[in-house]
Amino acid sequence: MSTIRHEVGRARAALDALEQRGEEIADEWQYIVDLHAAWADRLNGVAEARGAEEASPGAIAALDAAIAEADSIADPHRAIDWLSTFPQVALAALGETD
Repeated sequence: MSTIRHEVGRARAALDALEQRGEEIADEWQYIVDLHAAWADRLNGVAEARGAEEASPGAIAALDAAIAEADSIADPHRAIDWLSTFPQVALAALGETD
């Protein structure tokens, strides 16, 4: 059994890694930090509200695929793009539609 809290933790680790890759672009540093903070807060809110719930096998599989894609990104510009895309995919996988 995996909980929503555990899955959010995996998503947060991938988001943190994207932030680190994106920070290589010095001109975008503040944007990256702000974007990361906003999405991290949103993911943390899900963990807080639904953390003890069991994550469905479909949610886990969807997160596995999204995390694998995020982990494959080496280009810092693409990592910045994924800082806004990845959390939305993770939240959708977890059944968060708001």
